[in-house]
Amino acid sequence: MSTAAIHAGWDAADDGHRALTPPIHTASAYAQPSHASLKALFQRRGDGFAYSRSGNPTTAVLEQRITALEQGIGAIAVASGQAATTIALSALAAPGGHIVASSRLYGGTTELLDDTLADAGVSCTVADPWDLEAWEAAFTEDTRAAIVESIANPGAQLVDLPALCAIAHARDVPVVVDSTLASPALYRPGEHGADVVVHSATKYLCGHGTTIAGLIVDTGRFDPRRCPQRWPQLTERNRRFGVAFAQEYSRGGSGLLGYARAKYVTDFGTTLSAASAQQILVGIETLDLRMAKVSTDAATLAARLHGLPGVARVEHPTIPGRPDAQLADRDFPRGTSGVFSLELTGGEAAAAAFCDALALWTIAVNIGDARSLVCHPGTTTHSHLTDAQRAACGVRAGTVRLSVGLEDREDLWADLAQALAVARAAAGRGAAVA
Repeated sequence: MSTAAIHAGWDAADDGHRALTPPIHTASAYAQPSHASLKALFQRRGDGFAYSRSGNPTTAVLEQRITALEQGIGAIAVASGQAATTIALSALAAPGGHIVASSRLYGGTTELLDDTLADAGVSCTVADPWDLEAWEAAFTEDTRAAIVESIANPGAQLVDLPALCAIAHARDVPVVVDSTLASPALYRPGEHGADVVVHSATKYLCGHGTTIAGLIVDTGRFDPRRCPQRWPQLTERNRRFGVAFAQEYSRGGSGLLGYARAKYVTDFGTTLSAASAQQILVGIETLDLRMAKVSTDAATLAARLHGLPGVARVEHPTIPGRPDAQLADRDFPRGTSGVFSLELTGGEAAAAAFCDALALWTIAVNIGDARSLVCHPGTTTHSHLTDAQRAACGVRAGTVRLSVGLEDREDLWADLAQALAVARAAAGRGAAVA
């Protein structure tokens, strides 16, 4: 992992100046040696770059690196994690398809399914991934994709991905896994059955809160030719592009990514800039080290918070009684990242007092930063969901999400302890008023 994070996709010997790190190619277009070469690119008969909306040499290095880290067959870099999820699901399910979605998804993904994709004619059934019978019952003849998170945001719930994939694959349905919180340093979904992996590279892959980016990886498990009538957009000759994208599988490529890039990335303009790609590449170089530290520190802090006065619940896979504890042991031996949540007695008032009292933890809605961050999901990331949807995610009035950064663990603990005392006082005042 550490070696691939530094070297995959780039060899200084291939650069005219022998730059150790991939240079930032800021060109919007690329000169061609002939009319025929440019024509070939537009006819999908040649390799290279024509216009940066559909590809760039710097972003190509990032795509190769994440492909190596996830051990896939190809990847696309896009402008955000939300763009990655939107494009992956649209390429598989739109128009008119059906999606089975985990009930434990990031709020923005739930809104995407409920609103924007619904407007495009894509229907969705939500199921608890911890209930395999409910998960199986959610599939229909029109189901074209299923989506789960490897580690859920904000409650850090894990899923039995091989079991979920077995159910989907028995129906020729590919499984998309949002593995943002895990990153390939902790978990490779493709090794557990996933067909497509998406990342908000903004988070742990970047690692320093500087850049918005998203990634889509094809693990090589999905081949639409096995059930061609379900995937005409991939298996039949495309009127616009003049090719059947599934033909790329016979050459070792990904027809799904070829289709997604040609249609959705190009038409939606969800291009990742070269400068942003380079920032993610730099972040990935230290991914392995950072994930080891934040995972250890998060588990330690969660254990200390568990059972303290004023803390109604701590949501972390290592907490006694969690149904997914055995999954942590089986599938996540290196840890479960630095994100977890706690529920404070006293509801939103206590949560607000806790957040405001913190000095070292910063109130912000990002995660995976070098800095430790905190937010109240019920009024931010999950605020547009229904009460039932928030409850399914484990988001309650007193829930606070923590993203452990790279600061000293004891400094972080001291800050949490003093803020918890403030929250208990606020809860007491609220109870007295009531």
